[in-house]
Amino acid sequence: MNSNRKSAGEATVRWDFSGAAVVVPAGLEGAAAKAVAVLLEEIEKRTGIMLPVTTEWPVEARAVIAAGTEASLNGILTQSDRQALESLTRPGNEGYRVLGLEERGPAVLIAGADPRGMLYGIGHFLRKAKFGRNSIRIEPNMAVSSTPRHSCRGHQLGYRPKTNAYDAWSPAQFDQYIRELAIFGANSIEIMPPRTDDDATGPLMQVGPLDMMIRLSGIIHSYGLDTWVWYPNMADDYTDPDTLREELREREEIFGKVPYIDAVFIPGSDPGELQPDVLFAWSAQVAALLRKYHPHAKLWISPQVMSHEPGKWLEGFLAQVDLQPEWLGGIVFGPHVDIPLPELRRRIPSQYPIRRYEDITHNFHCQYPVVDWDLAFALTLGRESINPRPLAEKHIHNVLESYAIGNISYSEGINDDVNKFIWSDQDWDSRTEAIETLRDFARFFIGEAYAEGVAHGLLALEKNWEGPLAANETIDRTLSMWQSMERSAPPEVLNNYRFQMGLLRAYYDAYIKRRLLYETELEARALDALRSASAVGAMAALERMEAILAKARTEPVESVCRQRCWDLADELFRNIGAQLSVIRHQAIALGRGAFMDAIDFPLNDAGWLLAQAAAIRELPDETGKLDAIDRVLNRTNPGPGGFYNNLGSYTGLRQVDPGKGWAQDPGYLESPRMAPGTYLLQSEKPLDRNVIPPLASVRHVNTLADTPFTVRYERLDPAASYRIKVAYVGDTASDISRDYHVTLTGGGENGPVIHANVLVAQGRCSEVESPLPPAAYSDGRLVLTWKRVSGFKRLNVSEVWIIREPK
Repeated sequence: MNSNRKSAGEATVRWDFSGAAVVVPAGLEGAAAKAVAVLLEEIEKRTGIMLPVTTEWPVEARAVIAAGTEASLNGILTQSDRQALESLTRPGNEGYRVLGLEERGPAVLIAGADPRGMLYGIGHFLRKAKFGRNSIRIEPNMAVSSTPRHSCRGHQLGYRPKTNAYDAWSPAQFDQYIRELAIFGANSIEIMPPRTDDDATGPLMQVGPLDMMIRLSGIIHSYGLDTWVWYPNMADDYTDPDTLREELREREEIFGKVPYIDAVFIPGSDPGELQPDVLFAWSAQVAALLRKYHPHAKLWISPQVMSHEPGKWLEGFLAQVDLQPEWLGGIVFGPHVDIPLPELRRRIPSQYPIRRYEDITHNFHCQYPVVDWDLAFALTLGRESINPRPLAEKHIHNVLESYAIGNISYSEGINDDVNKFIWSDQDWDSRTEAIETLRDFARFFIGEAYAEGVAHGLLALEKNWEGPLAANETIDRTLSMWQSMERSAPPEVLNNYRFQMGLLRAYYDAYIKRRLLYETELEARALDALRSASAVGAMAALERMEAILAKARTEPVESVCRQRCWDLADELFRNIGAQLSVIRHQAIALGRGAFMDAIDFPLNDAGWLLAQAAAIRELPDETGKLDAIDRVLNRTNPGPGGFYNNLGSYTGLRQVDPGKGWAQDPGYLESPRMAPGTYLLQSEKPLDRNVIPPLASVRHVNTLADTPFTVRYERLDPAASYRIKVAYVGDTASDISRDYHVTLTGGGENGPVIHANVLVAQGRCSEVESPLPPAAYSDGRLVLTWKRVSGFKRLNVSEVWIIREPK
């Protein structure tokens, strides 16, 4: 949607706008006047120059920046200016044209199709200009016409303790961040009411939740953007008259006090446990109340479902939509929507638009997990760490973009900062390469001198997470890239929170890789010590093993990277309230962005081995101890002629049928995925040694809802008898049961049943052993197919043993 004009033999010298005057139409108000303030203030922050403003073209100015809407500029531009501007494609709604004119002094014209377009045109100018102290330089060939492809472009900024930074922000910090999102094309910001699935207030909050909600609405409106409200259903029974009365009273207070609301989004679940008929009946009442205070506001609903049987619930939801309620503004696609977006678009009546609510904030146990993420990273960086994923986010956007009007992303804080700007640029024009956005990001936020270094440094951080960590050769180079910038950076860059976030990740990744290599070697040596048990005695072997494993703490890898991580984490807390530690920064929990607290979490099987050692010590005789040690050493040994597979490992995953795969199905709604069960090892309560699993049980294959998955084996002996043992992983423990039942068949989904309706209890691992029907491998090939049959909508399998029976 961009058209560029370049002349032959164009000048390579940049225009100097350090002494420019800003020309704007007289009488600008509201968002248009705010756009001019953005231009002036952002230039002054970066250069120290406060440009003069006039409503008439100056006769002797060294350079001119003329900004306004297309209509309002008519009284300022000459006929020649207008003709030059018309050489660029006329933009549509919210679009703009930006044009450099050498013959006018030089000058840059910024013409918005409307006040929003004016802001976005100014944003384009700010992103492309080269700023320095007392210096503004412009490429002479600036000529662009641009119109956003999608009408909905935004991000959720939730002011609640659960977030990893927002709850510490002042109204001024929110104002600046909302401004920055708008500069990159956002037109919507989603906020939250005081009562959600979280504590009402937190120790870092500077303003009360309702007061902040009111202020945020005003800030968003001041930039000409839309205010959305994410409003979950928190009560237990929405058929109870007393509950309905109280819930409506709360919403009437909020709708009446918040000055600007353009849309309300009610999630079907997470939180909320309403059946579809109750959900729609209740939502109709909310919509009527919303219109009372905000007549043009629309109410949107998502078919998110957590606890109910997903297929039945979804059909009930779609049946309600088919009734075509007049109050329904549209449908939202996001986490825990179990129907693929193309199919959802096909099933929803065409008059209802679909808005995406994409999770850009989490790394696993989420809508779009990092592809085949190494368990060492999952155990340390965790679910909600600093996670620039520019190439992945662009792909996720583009593969599904034609089915929705755009996206307002789901975010839990500042950790996903880079991803927000990638999504805004892609919602504007998905032909934009990620590197172009990253260059703009680095240039505008950190400085022209860092446009290439930081842009490529962020791409390198994404590459750090590809494939097995131990074999990833990118990580040390990535650290060197960031360290070279760190060594030469001035204080204002070193104190820039966006630079600090990238630098912290580079140090953290390198430290975790070094720990993994070291602790993997320690585990190998510890197992060698165990193997000496028959020669030196069981107790001596256990003591040797324990002493070797203890070296991870008593003789750790170098601590320079570790200390630098903590220094940067503390600086981020001081700069923007980033809560990367529960103890030091008052984060709400380890899984809520406090990844610094896991920087030393064991990366080998020390936890399981030490628990086994404690149990072995309690056995009454040497023979029993030696037998138990042998079982530890041979835990994965399937015996002669047998097979073992850790499905969630990089080698084990090769035998799993990938289904559509990430490229076509990045949300894995119809494909199996590698998943880490870190919750089995990381608990707020001390773990019982009897339930501490080995790492092989923690890394597993996962499918969602009703999606089965298949594993293939070859070269079985058709004349032999086999048993099969399967290790299942229960999902995260919850007050609402997440138990599920699973059936395993051989020879395909309709083949002979191996075990049926097996209960997999939440929060723990369980093993099931069964005879393998000979009909399942009569030709020497075995196809195993797992399918969830009822209960919670996840299926997790970690290990498979196929054991040949002795003749």
